[in-house]
Order: sequence, then structure tokens, then C-alpha cells
Amino acid sequence: MGASSNWSWYAALLCLFSLGAEVLCDCTDRGIQIQGGNFTLTKGFKRDSVIIYRCNDGYYPYPAVTRICLPNGSWKPAPKRFSPQKCKLVECPDPNVLENGNVSPPEVQYFVGNETSYECYSGYTLRGSSKRICLPNGKWSGSTPICSRDSGFACPDPGVPPGASRAGNMFGIDDKVTYSCNGELFLVGSKERVCLENGQWTGTEPACYYKHTFDTPREVAESFGGAIKSTLTTTQSLNDTQEGRKIRISKDGTLNIYIGVDISESIEKDDFEKARDAVITLIKKIASFSVSPNYEIVFFSSEIYRVVNILDFFNAKVELNTVIEDLEKFEIGDKNTGTDLNLVFKTFENQMAFIKRQAGDEGFKAHRHVLILFTDGAYNMGGSPQPTVARIKNTVYMNHTVENQVGARDDFLDIYIFAIGNDIFDDDLQPLTVGTGGDHYFRMSKIVELKETFDLIIDESEVVGMCGLHRDYDTTGDKESTKKMFPWLAFIINKGQKAKTCIGSLVSPDFVLTAAHCFTFGDLPENIVVEIEDGLGSSEKKVKTFTLHPQYNITAKVKEGVTEFYDYDLAIIRLKESVQISDSVRPICIPCTQETSEALNLVGESTCRQQEQVLLKSYREQLGFLTRKHPLVAEKTVFAKLGENRDLCIKKALAAPGITTQDERVPVTDNFLCTGGRVGYRDHIACTGDSGGAVFKNFNQRTIQIGVVSWGTQALCGSTGGLVESNDESRDFHINLFRMIPFLSKNLGDDNQDYTPLTFLKN
Repeated sequence: MGASSNWSWYAALLCLFSLGAEVLCDCTDRGIQIQGGNFTLTKGFKRDSVIIYRCNDGYYPYPAVTRICLPNGSWKPAPKRFSPQKCKLVECPDPNVLENGNVSPPEVQYFVGNETSYECYSGYTLRGSSKRICLPNGKWSGSTPICSRDSGFACPDPGVPPGASRAGNMFGIDDKVTYSCNGELFLVGSKERVCLENGQWTGTEPACYYKHTFDTPREVAESFGGAIKSTLTTTQSLNDTQEGRKIRISKDGTLNIYIGVDISESIEKDDFEKARDAVITLIKKIASFSVSPNYEIVFFSSEIYRVVNILDFFNAKVELNTVIEDLEKFEIGDKNTGTDLNLVFKTFENQMAFIKRQAGDEGFKAHRHVLILFTDGAYNMGGSPQPTVARIKNTVYMNHTVENQVGARDDFLDIYIFAIGNDIFDDDLQPLTVGTGGDHYFRMSKIVELKETFDLIIDESEVVGMCGLHRDYDTTGDKESTKKMFPWLAFIINKGQKAKTCIGSLVSPDFVLTAAHCFTFGDLPENIVVEIEDGLGSSEKKVKTFTLHPQYNITAKVKEGVTEFYDYDLAIIRLKESVQISDSVRPICIPCTQETSEALNLVGESTCRQQEQVLLKSYREQLGFLTRKHPLVAEKTVFAKLGENRDLCIKKALAAPGITTQDERVPVTDNFLCTGGRVGYRDHIACTGDSGGAVFKNFNQRTIQIGVVSWGTQALCGSTGGLVESNDESRDFHINLFRMIPFLSKNLGDDNQDYTPLTFLKN
């Protein structure tokens, strides 16, 4: 960087004449400058030095990301005279792969800031985003647009992501679709997906990336945090303390976490401390999930530098604070020459073998293993890690998994790859990922982003107020465990004019949502009690006010042949005192709020319509609601009939008692969702005591409320309630919250009131 052009030529010429005498030469600065950016050198102009180019956000180095100084004094790849190094504007994959619709404007290439809109042909319905923007990380905002129509297939059209091609247009049970990427793009996600009996596709939605495409910290945090949440969340002994406790797992079985961090030459030396801090942050985050794993932590280049030995855990020699202290004291030194990625996996494999020998075959069956690797994949020693990964799978699966099929022990092994660095070898790294239930491959642009990523991972102790967080499994079968699955649950007891009991949902520390018909004219706030299970038993909360939707009028359609009309059947209860948020009392997410956009991982300025497209994208959308059942509640499963399916569903309303009109759209307006029946799937049916409860959907470990249980055509439950299934004619109707936003926004989003408001979207 300081040598003159003439000196560069002289040095190169001198080196050329000296090679015969085995003289090693330095590289020069000729041709390595970058227009619009900057670069660093890991060892100056010495042999094995690496040039690392950097550009501002929205740009990437081209044509090379890095160069290495060879012994003969030349750079690899060599600078090109007619293709000078520069910072090039980031490009997004071509969106003109949309089937049965148009993309505008039609461009040859799409760059950062370009906006596209999508429109379907006549007879097709748009799912996904109607408008998208090319983002600085090389991705499109929003979700993949899909133009589809009700074809009677078991699974919805899975669409075609930008830049991809899809083989397969049949979406019945066991039908397959396969994806490939066009041009210089490469595939991230599932290459093949299979339609299952439950109407879902296997695997994860594929995407096509350029080499300059990367995942943002928030995207990775949401996906990684969601993927490992069921692994890391468990109950824990009250005798344990967070600080300095013995690290051990307290649920059935044992969790072993193996972490490997690349400190080789291709990873900048200055970034080591950032990577080390990121690992410390990750360990602290894992601890916050109330789980105590066993750890193996290594740094690696051509050798392994072990910081924490997992075998020490089985002798109870290691404490949480000791692990963190050892990490903080570890120094890289000058140990980072060469890269042997296979050695890392062999090290983990050997540790598993020791554990298996100590635990025995039967004991080893209870061990779950999570491998987390941070590397760019640029290994130059030890060969491919794939055979070692195959042996690890065989060790953990114990031959209980058939290739390409879900096996009985698939949940016992996860391998996550965080691809970090300047030049990532995706083709070598992606095949190393293992596991079900979410993304396992993440592409980061900078090591520094790892700490930010782990800071964003769902943390039960620090972000308990985040809407929709819940435990997605029942650990003990008691009330406390059930409540953590549905921490927004509230019971409404009306002791007024007509005694009633309903279910409600906590939507903020101050407000509960329920049905308007749970109240009678003349009821007063003091007549109403809200029970919220707080983990220590039910706690009765006094009511400050309750507000019915102003357009709710049960007698509004008597003259039109509807004795009881339930349109706008929605009420908001304000509590006298805010509830204290904890891991067993949390708000549910409601539509058209910024909180829900974050839960749905909608980047940029999202809209209410986008949320609806994500949550109600299928013609038969699986939803749930709660019913009273020992020890507390149970979840009912239903399918909302949407599109053309809705017309057939709402016709059943004409057979309900008290309805004499011949037009089903009189009692069932567009404000209702329709569930019930036995076509394709036998839905559960709502019981009287289910009224006012949340109709919800779980999405990426978050719960979003879609509607409120309102009324039904038949009383099938009797006095017992519980998990009762629908017959051919029975239907239920639920208030669609997407149609109630003005009312919700007015009462929950007022900045001028003395409560913490929700942030409703502008659009």
C-alpha cells in the first residue's frame, strides 16, 4: 500500500529472476486497490498474507472478495487489468419466476432500492407480498408472492422463490417438488419438499443467494432462536442458582452442546475477540432458557485448542462461571495457520465415543447432541468432513433413521453452521448441517454480527414481555406447565345480570380481549372478574372498564330473519392493575401491530395485509382455540375455510336455530371466519364455555391471535364441554381480528392514555 508503481515492477522482476535460487518473494500492491472501498492485509505483503476487501452497505467487492499472497510473489486470484477491483451495487435475484402472474417493472437486473409489485392473472389469488424491495443484504423484503387457486390439492402451492426454477406442479399427498437456482445463484434451504397428509410441506422454504447475499442478525436470531427453543427450554430445580451453579440438565435425558470456532488465517485475527465474545453471549443466552447442558468448546485452525472439555462435566468438575472465565482468558496467539475442519468433527466424534462408553448403549440413547460451528469452510487440510459427519449421525441415530426419511431419533442430533468470513465456501458447508425443525445454515457477513445475533435470541428472563412467546410442549402435565404453553390465557367470570363464564386473551399487561356477548346490558365493571393463572395459582384481577365494539347489536337483524346477530362480537377489558409479566403470564400477539410484524420476521415497513397473507395464506388454514379441560385447558384444532371454501362453509349457518333467512350472508358477514365439518379433516367444535377465547396460530415459536370464538350452529358439547368433534353439518364462526383493527387501535394504541400502548401499523 506504500510502495510506488515502479518499485512494484522492480520487486516483481527481481523475484522472477530469483525463483531458481529458491528465494521467496513478497507480493506488491500493484492492481490490488479497490474503487469505492478499502482493504486490509493480514501479514502485509508477506507470503500467505490475505487481502480482505470491504465495501459500504449495499455494495460488495468485485471481482474478488479476498486474495492470498503466493510464495512466488503473485496474488491469487491475480488482479485483472481490464476488470479492476471495485465495490459493486448489490443485486437481488430475478423475481420474474412468478407463475400465473405479472411482475412490474420488468427489469433485466434488480438492485438495492428497486421496488417490484405483483399481480395475478384472472382466477388466481395472490398469497405473499404484493410489493417487495431489494434490500442491502441481497434479499427481497416480505415473503414470496404466489398466484394460486383452489385446486383441491392436499398442500398449497409452495411457490417459486426469486432466481429459482421448480420441477413439480402436483401438490397431492406424497407429491414432490424440487428446486434449483438459475445462473450463478446457489440454493439455501430444501432442494426437495414433499407434501404430507397434514397439508404441510417437508423441509424449509428454499431461497436463491448470490455470493454477496447474507442473513441479517435479526433474521438469524429469530430462526436460530426458534429452532433451538424446544431443545433449550425446560423446567429446572428451584435449588439451582444461575450464577456459578453446577452445569447439568434437569429434564429427562442429557443435552450435550459442542461449539467450534474457526481461528484460521482466512478468519481475520482482529475478529477473534468478537467471535469469543459472541460465544460467551451464546452460552449466557442458553443459560437463560433454564437448561444446563454439558459443553465442549474448541477453537481450531490446523490444530484443536480446547477451552472446555465435555468429559469434565460427567465428573461435576465444571461450573458455568468457570466456562465463561476460561473463554475470557483464552488468547489466540500465533496459532492460526491452515484449516482442518474435519479435525473438529473428529474431535467431537471422539468425545461422543467416550460419553457412549461411559453411559453405555442404553444410557447414551437419552443424550441429545447439538453441534454449532462458526467457519467460512475454507479448509485446506484433513479432507472433507462429510464422512465424519456421516459416522456421527450413525452413532447418534443408532441405525434408527432411513436415508431421506424422518427417523425415530432425528431429534437427538442437530448440526448448525454459522458461515462467517469474507469468502464463504457454501457448497462445502451446507451438506454438513443436520436436523429437523428449522434452518440450520446461516450466512453472516461479519463475525461482529454474531454477538448482536445472540443478543437478539429469545431470552426468557429479559424479554418476557415480547408477545406470543410460549413453551411449545407440556413437560409435566400440570397447571403450571399448561399455563406456560398458553401464558396469555384468561378466564372471564361475569356475576352480573346473567351469570356467564368465558375465555379471554391477555394482549398487553393492562388489557384482555374477549367476546361482546359475554356481557349483558346493565353489567358493571365490579360484576366482572378476570382470572389469570400466574404460576402460583389463579389470581383474580379486578376490572377497571370494559368496552364493547360500538357496532355490536344482537337484535340488529331480527326483521331479516336472524334472532341473534353476532357481528362485531368483540370486547376489550381493562384491568384495574397491570399484570406482572413472567414466563407464565405473557401477552399474545394481535394483528396489524409492529409487535406481530417482528414475530413474523417481516423486515422493513410492513403492512397489515402482509401479516394476513402470512397467517391466512392457505384455503384451509389450521388454527387452534382453547377449551376448559383438566388440569386447565386443552387445545382444539380447526381449519378456517378461506376463499371458495368459505362459501360452502357459511351456508351451514342457515340451519342454525333462530335463523329463517335464506341468505347466509345476513348472519355471517365478511367479519367472520368459518370452521367445522369433516371434509378433509374432522374439526373440533366450540362449546359454550369457549366463547371469547383466542383463535390463534403458532408461527416460529410465537402465538398470533387471528380471531375470537363467537357462535356456532349446533350445541354438541352438552354440559361437559371439552374436546368435542364436529359432525357434517356443525359450523363455528369466529370474529376475524383483521377486520376489527380500528376498534383495537383506538382502545389499545392510544399514546395519550395512562397505559403502555401497542404500536399499530400505519397500513
